[in-house]
Amino acid sequence: MANDTIRLSVDEALALCVKAAKAAGAREETARAIATAAVDAEAEGQPNVGLSHFIDYLDSLAAGRIDGQALPVISRPAPAIILSDACAGAAHTGFDQAFDDFVATAKTLGLALFSQRNAYTAGSLGYYGTRLAAHGLASIAATNGPALITGGGATRPIYCTNPLAFVAPVAGGPPLIIDQSSSATAFVSVRQAAAEGRSLPEGWALDSTGRPTADPAEAMKGALLTFGGARGANIALMVDVLAAGISGAKWSIDAGSITEGTASPGSGLFVLALAPALIDPGFAERMAAQVERLGQEYGVHIPGARKAEARERAARDRITVARAVFERIAGR
Repeated sequence: MANDTIRLSVDEALALCVKAAKAAGAREETARAIATAAVDAEAEGQPNVGLSHFIDYLDSLAAGRIDGQALPVISRPAPAIILSDACAGAAHTGFDQAFDDFVATAKTLGLALFSQRNAYTAGSLGYYGTRLAAHGLASIAATNGPALITGGGATRPIYCTNPLAFVAPVAGGPPLIIDQSSSATAFVSVRQAAAEGRSLPEGWALDSTGRPTADPAEAMKGALLTFGGARGANIALMVDVLAAGISGAKWSIDAGSITEGTASPGSGLFVLALAPALIDPGFAERMAAQVERLGQEYGVHIPGARKAEARERAARDRITVARAVFERIAGR
């Protein structure tokens, strides 16, 4: 029904979220960082990591799982490496603070690594690479969080959904964005199914006893399954090493909850930026020709194009938000 939704411009949604985050205890930089990422995800047609997920940030700010006043500590252990200790704050704040230096380093040296520890979870992982693509950089990113999925023969949660993202610039068009979790589905999708009383497809989850389940409530007490069995579990392990092992963040199995308690999950973030133009000045143009050929001649779905189209629609037609979500953010 029309009364169940409300339409906002991108700027209105951003202002709403910034105000709410500041009211929940976030400093200006953090409020703007997490609000921008959430609104961007919503505009791209990713509501599960958009405004409904932004409520998790607000709740965590209020509970102390995100230190809204934290300032990340940035260091340079090597010329191409930027290390951020988020100090129990938001993941986005450290990335924002280091961003200009990160881009300049990648363009000068050909590559740069941003590695972060002690943060709340990173939200949409493709967001980080998309920002780099606007500067002509390709990137690979990985992030972890509290254990939600199982794999490798285990029946208890041992990894987070541990997404891996790859983004590359495309001349004259939206970047190529491959952003996928190691799990058969996202945790927020299971939580939404539980709220709506829907069953889960086969192969998505186990209950607390390690048995397959289609009940989302039981799945939330148990574990999600990786995609592709052992192959997905291997990727989840790789992401844990990249995001937590290298940075010194908490392994997923040791990370705290993002919805309960007062402690930060202590998540890690790994972003490797590459400057392909230093190797091939025509890289972005070759990418444009290749994605057009794959899409037009072979019918290949090019990830990233639909997100760009959704963002254009949002800018033109406004964002449609569930009224309940709007009212939670607005504090009504």
